[in-house]
Amino acid sequence: MKHKYFRAIPGVLALSALISVSGPVLAGEGKSALPKPPPITDAEFAKAKKIFFQRCAGCHGVLRKGATGKPLTPDITRKKGTDYLKAFIGYGSPAGMPNFGSSGELTEKEVDLMARYVQHEPPVPPEFGMKEIKATWKVIVPVNKRPKKQMNKYNLKNLFSVTLRDTGQVALIDGDSKKIINIVKTGYAVHISRLSTSGRYLYVIGRDAKVNLIDLWMKKPDNVAEIKVGMEARSVETSKYKGYEDRYAIAGSYWPPQYTIMKGDTLEPLKIVSTRGMTVDTQEYHPEPRVAAIVASHQHPEFIVNVKETGKILLVNYSDLENLKVTTIDAARYLHDGGWDSTKRYFLTAANKSNKIAVVDSKTSKLAAMIDVGKIPHPGRGANFKDPKYGPVWATSHLGDNTIAVIGTDPKKHKKYAWKVVRTLKGAGGGSLFIKTHPKSTHLYVDTPLNPDAKNSQSIAVFDLKNLDKPYKVLPIAKWAKLGKGAKRVVQPEFNQKGNEVWFSVWSGKEQQSAIVIVDDKTLKLKKVIKDKRLITPTGKFNVYNTMHDIY
Repeated sequence: MKHKYFRAIPGVLALSALISVSGPVLAGEGKSALPKPPPITDAEFAKAKKIFFQRCAGCHGVLRKGATGKPLTPDITRKKGTDYLKAFIGYGSPAGMPNFGSSGELTEKEVDLMARYVQHEPPVPPEFGMKEIKATWKVIVPVNKRPKKQMNKYNLKNLFSVTLRDTGQVALIDGDSKKIINIVKTGYAVHISRLSTSGRYLYVIGRDAKVNLIDLWMKKPDNVAEIKVGMEARSVETSKYKGYEDRYAIAGSYWPPQYTIMKGDTLEPLKIVSTRGMTVDTQEYHPEPRVAAIVASHQHPEFIVNVKETGKILLVNYSDLENLKVTTIDAARYLHDGGWDSTKRYFLTAANKSNKIAVVDSKTSKLAAMIDVGKIPHPGRGANFKDPKYGPVWATSHLGDNTIAVIGTDPKKHKKYAWKVVRTLKGAGGGSLFIKTHPKSTHLYVDTPLNPDAKNSQSIAVFDLKNLDKPYKVLPIAKWAKLGKGAKRVVQPEFNQKGNEVWFSVWSGKEQQSAIVIVDDKTLKLKKVIKDKRLITPTGKFNVYNTMHDIY
């Protein structure tokens, strides 16, 4: 059956191979042979630039040099042509490229616009230093005007911070009553929520690099400070080492490529450090090594910072900011997300385009292992559980294939299995973003929201941890939500504090209805659907207690 995105493109079948050329064309080496870019007006260019930032830059980079996604520089895109690019943008691929057109996220005209836009030179955004950052810093409620104790009666440990992607907000939902406490204005497309060690302060960071500090002790939890640390960002974290609780926060930027250390209770910027430098493999200079995941060490007063494009893991010691000590660990490109093992000593993180998991021993400050896994690992924070045969393990799913890699994490009692893939489970398909379990659960949940097949993107695969040889069960989450039209992508399982409920986002378009679906972990049956006109494009959900204590 022909689709509108394939008009005048005979024989296009292998979308995953559509953009396969890599590497820039050097000056004087064939640039004149490139086709001219298709026409685009100033107004179209401005609109496309905004869409690219919102939908594409995270994978392909601000400068379009590629990372999780392939490079989209003009020397590549012009050779492919508008019709090929329209097909790729419209239908996506099983390797994790979303089907923006057929899902309804972009109109046919917008797909055509983006296909033309990426054939033009990418605009280079401005730098963002201390002067620019300080100009955005705002303390809404001074520390001495804030509550001295919790002024509400909510069970804050079971509070959920839910990203409302396209409205620039988070919904604070009471996990006990399932009611929305407040809708808090934040930056665009909040990527993660993190908690201070005390559990009082909630930090959220948008893709537009805006950090919001929310005081959960207020009668109605709300913003008390905000700041922008750049033009685009993904990560925020707080100091957790004994004696430094709640003292510092750190935010990592995609553009400019740098990280900013701030005061934990006001977000006052204290120090900015650039991450530009040489790559670990070819040892060539990279102009856009973005900061991906950041975690706080439990072993030392350190932040562990992933630098995506250079493949370096930085251990940033915050005990003396004036004489900053940074330990650099060479891993592999392109570093993305990851989390702790069950002991919170070992940090396991995806070098997703190298198809590897890097393991950092945060106690010795050294690389413990590099492990080959499936195609484009994307664990979120991963999933810790006890394998009946191999002992403590950590698992990741993948964007690029249907496998789940299960890795041994106990070098003491299960040394022969440590830092090896001990099992490879077969999931529903590629396009997975998150994998989740809980110490009190016997189930492993795997989403596939970026799979182009609706039956996969709208459901969840569940494995029985007591018998991992059994096939997974399929939970029809989107069907249970009973929504109207929309992509209805099911994304990011998150447990409640007790570990007996799992919350899923059913993510549709901005003009369509979305929902939160809650499943009973014991029975795998529907427990509740939260629908509210204010729940616009919900994606990530972060339970306060589990996020505070790195439980996943």
